[in-house]
Formats: sequence, C-alpha cells, structure tokens
Amino acid sequence: MSWMVWTLPTAIFFSSIAAMLAGMTVWELRSPSIERKGFLPISTTRGDRLFISLLSAAFIHLGVVGFTSLSLLVASAVSVIWLLVMMRWG
Repeated sequence: MSWMVWTLPTAIFFSSIAAMLAGMTVWELRSPSIERKGFLPISTTRGDRLFISLLSAAFIHLGVVGFTSLSLLVASAVSVIWLLVMMRWG
C-alpha cells in the first residue's frame, strides 16, 4: 500500500487553495458578485475567474515541467501573476 507523503510544500499548496476558497466564500457572502465582461469571451463572476485561474495554473505548471528546465518557482510566480490578472481584468 502506498501513502501520500505530506511534505511542507504540499501542505502549503493545499492550505493555500483551502484559504482562497474560504476567503472567496466569505467575500461572496459579504458582498455578492455580479457577472461582468472582462478580456475573457464570457461573462464571469469572481468565483468563475478564480476557478479558471486555478485551472490555468495547473496547465502552466505542467507546461514548465514538461517542456522547460525552469524551476517550479518560476511557474509558481507566473501562476500568481496570472491569478492576479484574471481576478482584476478577466
């Protein structure tokens, strides 16, 4: 039987996602979002943009691991920048 190893980076990763989801839940309860049109070709809410940016971050990391020799810290930095861009202008 194989067990998942919870290293510190893994714990930080999953804790960060849990904190983002909890924060978005509180934000949505305090100030309900309305759909708006940004640079994406669809109208989105804050939750939609968060989901799209998290999914995009996974593909950014897969691309870095699969096609470059760059550090995962570079992929993480690009993903955080992409998240901020998506949440603001997406």
